[in-house]
Amino acid sequence: QVQLVESGGGLVQAGGSLRLSCAASGRTFSNYNMGWFRQAPGKEREFLAVINRSGGSTRYADSVKGRFTISRDNSKNTAYLQMNSLKPEDTAVYYCTADGGVLLTTKPFEYEYWGQGTQVTVSS
Repeated sequence: QVQLVESGGGLVQAGGSLRLSCAASGRTFSNYNMGWFRQAPGKEREFLAVINRSGGSTRYADSVKGRFTISRDNSKNTAYLQMNSLKPEDTAVYYCTADGGVLLTTKPFEYEYWGQGTQVTVSS
């Protein structure tokens, strides 16, 4: 089992920044690709970004490319999502995920472990 706990959400004005953190415990953190998703009310869960085990490869959704940056620190068992130039449409619950597979997948059903989520609200 891998336990994931997100933090860093909150209320921010449009154009502002937030950094989300995802602290992992349980199995070896560096054995998992780490992803971030979000879900707004009434919408499906949306893929945002994923990073491979070593941190050397990433993949982003077009909607956040150039604004969001995923990273990880394997020595701290923590993944991060730096979010810049935030927009009101970025308002959602943000989830951290872990996947023990090989590919950097965008499909939520392929991720094995999920955090409880952290709310991000962007005001206009």
